Amino acid sequence: MAGMTLTALHKSFAAQPVLQDISLQINAGEFIAILGPSGCGKTTLLRLIAGFETLDSGEIHVGERQFAGHKHHLPPEARNLGVVFQSYALWPHMTVAENVAYSLKVSGVARAERETRTQQALALVGLEPFAQRQPADLSGGQRQRVALARCLVAKPTLVLLDEPLANLDVHLRATMEEEFRRFHQHSHATLIYITHDQQEAMALADRIVVLDAGRVMQFATPQILWREPANAMVARFIDDGRILPVSEIEPQHNGRAFVTLCGLRTSLRCSPQQEVQPEAQASFHAVDFAVAAPGEPQFAALVQRVIYRGSGYQINVTPLAHPDVSLTLMLNDTVLPVAGTTLGVAVRDGWILPC
Repeated sequence: MAGMTLTALHKSFAAQPVLQDISLQINAGEFIAILGPSGCGKTTLLRLIAGFETLDSGEIHVGERQFAGHKHHLPPEARNLGVVFQSYALWPHMTVAENVAYSLKVSGVARAERETRTQQALALVGLEPFAQRQPADLSGGQRQRVALARCLVAKPTLVLLDEPLANLDVHLRATMEEEFRRFHQHSHATLIYITHDQQEAMALADRIVVLDAGRVMQFATPQILWREPANAMVARFIDDGRILPVSEIEPQHNGRAFVTLCGLRTSLRCSPQQEVQPEAQASFHAVDFAVAAPGEPQFAALVQRVIYRGSGYQINVTPLAHPDVSLTLMLNDTVLPVAGTTLGVAVRDGWILPC
């Protein structure tokens, strides 16, 4: 296994910057997801790591090997990495076993070893009975497993996955998430997983890179991204977060601070370095708000809409103090508020964004 270091990567197309100053330190064997809105540079970053594109400047190292740098570009076939594409990229005229074994054949691996390793790889993804089938005879999920087996058989130290579940339906995605966990466990490779699906990234990754406009916004564990976003972009992007202005910030020096939120004096989580401030912004998720019990500290909000979501009801409200902001509450109660009425909202949690 080998870790990967990306240092000050820059890439432009037709004078349009696509990636700017990308620097990341990835540990050996980590499962890293790269997440961000469309056009943020996710796929370009993967193509640079794979060697399909050349850097404008910066360096890429995997272990002790330099993949790319000043006047240096190692071709893809010399990088000992595997790539799993969204489109599977299987040879239609080859059987499943032939597709899996192809890289070994090109590398000159002896036939007996090739067959053994192919059988083992197919067994790991549950496709041994399908070894002699053609890709056209397989379902989408089975084709994706063939692509995984093709990576496993080559024993790469680095595997790049470009939105591999995008073409699958929602039920099959859940099954394939488990396949990726098993794949990571058995391969011991470093995995770089490009996706636009936050739930996939949160469920699979050890750490997540959030990109926006070609820059790294935050690189952290799923838990940190959700609870402690580094800036407003990450706060809004992760789980459809909401941002509200707060005032009279008074640190308590225990990772919390008193603030005034929609006229309510309350306590929120904050950085240990939080200072006294007249104004700031705080990020919230739907679970951070609840309908206030009688006598509980609260702020007033106007109910805009009540939506049934199967497991409960989504209540869209607007704080009277900030009518330009829409908040979401989730309720399981049978007694529901009515659109157009006012209710009291209690604050359960929240995070003051660092300056």
